[in-house]
Amino acid sequence: MSNELKPLTFDHDYTLEEALAEAKRCLNCPKPLCRMGCPIENEIPRFIQAIARGNFGEANDILAERTNLPAICGRVCPRENQCEGNCIMNKAKKPPINIGKLERFAADFESINELRKIKRPKQDQGRVAVIGSGPAGLTVAGDVSKLGYEATVFEAQSEPGGVLTFGIPGFRLSKEVVRREVARLEGLGVKFQCNTIIGQDKSIDDLFAEGFDTVFIGTGTHIAQEVRMENDQVKGVLQAMFLLTNVQLVEDNKMDVAAIPVVAGDRVVIIGGGNVAMDAARTCVRLGAKSVTVVYRRGQEQMPALLSEYEEAHAEGVQFQWFASPIAVEGEDHAIGLRYEIQALNEDGAGIHGTGKYAVMDADKIIIAAGHKPNNRLVGEGNEIKVDEKGYVITSENPYGMTSRQGVFAGGDVVHRPATVVLAMKEAKRAVDGMVKYMEIKRAQAMVEK
Repeated sequence: MSNELKPLTFDHDYTLEEALAEAKRCLNCPKPLCRMGCPIENEIPRFIQAIARGNFGEANDILAERTNLPAICGRVCPRENQCEGNCIMNKAKKPPINIGKLERFAADFESINELRKIKRPKQDQGRVAVIGSGPAGLTVAGDVSKLGYEATVFEAQSEPGGVLTFGIPGFRLSKEVVRREVARLEGLGVKFQCNTIIGQDKSIDDLFAEGFDTVFIGTGTHIAQEVRMENDQVKGVLQAMFLLTNVQLVEDNKMDVAAIPVVAGDRVVIIGGGNVAMDAARTCVRLGAKSVTVVYRRGQEQMPALLSEYEEAHAEGVQFQWFASPIAVEGEDHAIGLRYEIQALNEDGAGIHGTGKYAVMDADKIIIAAGHKPNNRLVGEGNEIKVDEKGYVITSENPYGMTSRQGVFAGGDVVHRPATVVLAMKEAKRAVDGMVKYMEIKRAQAMVEK
């Protein structure tokens, strides 16, 4: 039995003709609600109008004003809750402008056709160390580079991208797209140092000793939240991110195919109701699982996953067991099933309660997708970085994003809890403002002391 991924997909990128036609539907609203719905306030009508005129270079120049990752945002942003959800077309009962597909069309068209000659800015304002190359780290690196600072990104994995490379499956976000965006940042002068674990290979003290003026922590959340069940130590119980990361490493020929823990014919149960659960479920479908069932303790209306992610998983054959709270793994040496208690909504509809009724679902592999929390390698008393009771980094409002340690900033999921790519980018951009303010004050003080 093979565990090679099967290429299933239901979406396609725009052709040139389709992009022009869709762009011409945009009303170019004087007060664009779509822009108000975008966390980073992309100049949406402006870049769409440029596409409508066939000026793709201008469209990308406009996108670059607010984002360093247009090809990525255009694919993984929760658009139905943000820009497209706020499009004025919705009020007219018409399909909203497909902003995401237009954004990724513009970015892809530029990269594939090599339209842009990136002009590397002069970087003599200072040096910034960025820990982590996920959405927050890449945003900080790109923004400070444009402002004239030298940026070096330290990444623990073998290549940059963080969750974009190793957490989001290739069928949702092609790794070639991530690599193109990384190459764009390298064109701005951003340096990447991979296979380097800050907190193990280097300390924050080492970074300052090497001459960096500020440090940004954008390490995200990588420690899996536990779902405690009886007998959960048997073989066949694993974490979703372990599956997703290993699949990507195998696809990159960096691990043997035997490292993928799901094989063709497996009966798979996924515990959780978020986007990671949907990614894991859809990955298992592609691995040839006999059945894939998502178990969630509430109903479909309460699940945190995007509606579009749920619908795509359902269309690919993923089954759903609602109102099921896992309590035990069946099997002596290896999982053979999941025992759960059937739940019910409270009368007020706000909570749930156990019914005292139980059932067992057959399962060869039980995959936990219940969220993640920060790794504490970089935080705590040793590095003088304070965290809250759940391990998330505490930052200040002035300068924005600075931790309890002078010159060390943080942003994204490691501060604001796991959210979306674009929300991590929003907070990273705000942290850049704080970092620049801090470095300017520090530079002014140094001049006075001279």
